[in-house]
Amino acid sequence: MKKKIWLSSPHLSGNEMQYIQEAFEDNWITSIGQNIDAFEYSLAQYMKVDNHVVALNSATSAIHLALVMLGTGSEDEIITSSFSFVASANPIVYCGATPIFIDSENDTWNMCPVALEEAVKDRISKGKKPKAIIVVHLYGMPAKMNEILKIAEEYDITVIEDAAEALGSSYQGKACGTFGRFGILSFNGNKIITTSGGGALVCHNQEDKDEAVFLSTQARDHAPHYQHSHIGYNYRMSNIVAGIGRGQMEVLNDRVQARRKMHDFYISIFRDIKGVNVFSEPTADYYSNHWLSAIIIDPEIAGKTREELRMALLEENIESRPLWKPMHLQPVFSESPYYGTDVSEKLFENGLCLPSGSNLTEADRKRIADVIFDFFS
Repeated sequence: MKKKIWLSSPHLSGNEMQYIQEAFEDNWITSIGQNIDAFEYSLAQYMKVDNHVVALNSATSAIHLALVMLGTGSEDEIITSSFSFVASANPIVYCGATPIFIDSENDTWNMCPVALEEAVKDRISKGKKPKAIIVVHLYGMPAKMNEILKIAEEYDITVIEDAAEALGSSYQGKACGTFGRFGILSFNGNKIITTSGGGALVCHNQEDKDEAVFLSTQARDHAPHYQHSHIGYNYRMSNIVAGIGRGQMEVLNDRVQARRKMHDFYISIFRDIKGVNVFSEPTADYYSNHWLSAIIIDPEIAGKTREELRMALLEENIESRPLWKPMHLQPVFSESPYYGTDVSEKLFENGLCLPSGSNLTEADRKRIADVIFDFFS
């Protein structure tokens, strides 16, 4: 069998072991240590938010903490993108709140500002002003933040940015994850950089950072004994895992450029194939890390379907994946309110994510190209 070409596999630099070894030698292997401090600092410097980043064990934990810090409870409603991974919505339910799902727009595939404002007005008319808006930067593509922030400001609603897929992306020169009250990052094994598993909460002041660290370490009061006045969580990143992150931050810019190179590769492949569009930035305001390169196939024009291409790639041991199935179509959220039309449904029906890893070789790219050209010939 031919070697597997993965959709997005981890890509280590080699320097990670140095920082892991230091953690072992210093015996700092728990949730405090030099690696955590240095990893948080490097992220904060990269995103230009002073030293206000909190390293956690997952992006899901970061979303949950952000909602907890806003005081989210069972009477609240949280607006979020329907077209996303389930981790954007699950923490809303952890808090006992109700998710309100918003359709996508065609330019960025992210939250539609028109549907967002419709939802806000309708929920307020029902006596349920939303507590927060969780906007997702999907596949590394920045959302239409100017329009979304304008709506949030007009109705005085807090914005949380799920930038789990968008480290290295920016909108009008500003890093994704820094526009809202809180930003969310992910370092899962398939992300632009990885710590094997992990995430971060991006804050904008020391007070929020201190509260996040307090809550993520079981909310232990300042006392010589174990005393707890608040419910806490075991969400802190370990010093060993943070060592991997330190090594990964040293090559982040290279990883972003490699992913963008893969996007350009697909642009060249599909340039003369009718009925296929490669997901790209709509204007120069948007700078995507192109974490995953994705395409939309119009079966009426191309004469082929998304699923047929996926199976052709799979036969050659090349992984691809349908776009996210919208949350309002998921059985677990079938009763949740939804605002919009059918944009995200059509994206799911006709869209495919293609191998995008920064560690793909020229030989890998040739195999991918050969399958695609043969499929559409």
